[in-house]
Amino acid sequence: MTGTRLTLTSITVTAPDPRLLADFYARLLGVPVAVSEPPRPGEPDSAGWAQVRTGDGLTLNFEYEAHWQAPVWPAQDGRPHATQHLDIHVDDLDTAVAHAAEQGARLADFQPQADVRVLFDPAGHPFCLFL
Repeated sequence: MTGTRLTLTSITVTAPDPRLLADFYARLLGVPVAVSEPPRPGEPDSAGWAQVRTGDGLTLNFEYEAHWQAPVWPAQDGRPHATQHLDIHVDDLDTAVAHAAEQGARLADFQPQADVRVLFDPAGHPFCLFL
């Protein structure tokens, strides 16, 4: 492609309680929630929008999804499945898994690789910690 530059700057994650999920990822990554906005008129208290800036140029946005259904991983026929997930590099897998669990993550039953741990965030999105 010529004439223009495209730069990925952020990832938007939908959730039933985006501000709660932003708080989880802020604690997990050791950064503050940069922006947190209340629900719009007529939305439930759990709605709203929030943003976490990771410190390495990537921004995670969290927006309200009224019809949220947590994905099933590994995928199963007829069930919602994850179409994307976050990969987070760590230098100590066991310590990082323990930290993630302390913040509210849940370890997946199925673990496909020795140097990767699949976990679920509080809304049920899978994410990976890897060496």
